[in-house]
Amino acid sequence: MPQQRTPMPTPDTAERRTVLIIATLAAFLTPFMGSAVNIALPSIAADFSLDAVSLSLVASSYLLATAIFLVPLGRCADICGRKLVFTIGVVVFTASALLSALATSGLMLILFRFLEGVGSAMIYGTGIAMITSVFPPEERGRALGINVTAVYIGLSIGPLLGGFLTEFLTWRSIFLTNIPLGIYIVFMIRRHLAGEWADACGERFDIVGSVFYGAMLFAVMYGFSNLPDPDGIAAIIAGVALSVVFYVWEARTPSPVLNVGLFASNRAFAFSNLAALINYGATFAVGFLLSLYLQVVRGLDPGTAGLILITQPVVQALFATPAGRLSDRVEPRYIASAGMGLTAIGLTLLTLLSPTTPMAYIIACLVLLGFGFALFSSPNTNAVMSSVDRSLYGLASGMLATMRTTGMMFSLGVATVTFALFIGTTRIGPEVQEPFMTSLQVVFIISAILCTMGIFASLAGRHSPTQ
Repeated sequence: MPQQRTPMPTPDTAERRTVLIIATLAAFLTPFMGSAVNIALPSIAADFSLDAVSLSLVASSYLLATAIFLVPLGRCADICGRKLVFTIGVVVFTASALLSALATSGLMLILFRFLEGVGSAMIYGTGIAMITSVFPPEERGRALGINVTAVYIGLSIGPLLGGFLTEFLTWRSIFLTNIPLGIYIVFMIRRHLAGEWADACGERFDIVGSVFYGAMLFAVMYGFSNLPDPDGIAAIIAGVALSVVFYVWEARTPSPVLNVGLFASNRAFAFSNLAALINYGATFAVGFLLSLYLQVVRGLDPGTAGLILITQPVVQALFATPAGRLSDRVEPRYIASAGMGLTAIGLTLLTLLSPTTPMAYIIACLVLLGFGFALFSSPNTNAVMSSVDRSLYGLASGMLATMRTTGMMFSLGVATVTFALFIGTTRIGPEVQEPFMTSLQVVFIISAILCTMGIFASLAGRHSPTQ
């Protein structure tokens, strides 16, 4: 781990407020897109005649690109400047949204979603790092809580607005709605944000390590999404082999893209990241699965389905900031672990879903999941970011976001494999209701078990702030 550096002077209140506003607006942008697209998946499938596996790639291609580039671009931001990388990310994300709206085939849409994921990696890998750079430790949890609240507001509005946009203006309008906000964020940066943060300026960027890292993640994620095919198994084996090569390289290079020793020497950093991986791996597919359940099994239109799915992120948005503020005063791992426990209970209750389950029961499960997730996310983020030196803020932010995104990818991968086993390549519709319900229950059982395991990972990380 690099030698501790002398803390930089705390920026003034105006600069802190500007950074928080810009990072929070961007934090809203990316989850809004993801949750809105989820509600539009049945319509996208109908337009491009996509089967269940191809349809999942519309969501997972975005997550794959985000996961591959998060750590390298977070490290690049530490060296070259977090504001610079953040700005480029917003531009790439906005441009790819326009291209996605103009896509004329399923393959084009998947490719443009991959590009959108690259822009998202630049945003995720720098936004939280910028906030952590300008806020002192005693105010950090509150600021991060506000940022996380924006994420959940995006998740809240996404299904609602996405459902109505899909119903009345087609799914393409979802991508177009992101463009004005992206342009506004770039304008705000150019006009109001003069500062730059490059605490690792002068250090060399590890290009070779970044290539190994990206290839490793791509192979593993591609392989998992293609199980149980032999190609998928071969890709996973290749990914494991590349992980060994990556570890050897990173242990020997003087300026690694990812300091692998950090996981062994920093307990809070290691276990808090592991808890994030497990939490998102257990929960992300919930929106994807319930969107299909409500529209295919229950026969709801996209707008009504969106109104029901909005329940979880609304609860998350209400409690994320108070949870972050609480983590400034109470050991973050205790709060995060309690949230993980509530989430596990909510997932267990969802295993009992049937074609006739009362809507009140589904909404109650979503409320429980939302509250549990709010208690977990802000304190867990605070624990990770406060456990490292400021020269590693971009790396830590990118690593945490990688755990989230890899977890999301894993969650969708579990759903994809389950669909392949029980449904095959048949398009999801009323005629496959029985195997679809079986798939749904299997995924929720796996998720509940994972989340229960995650409680222990969260408790294991002792919080020891690094200024």
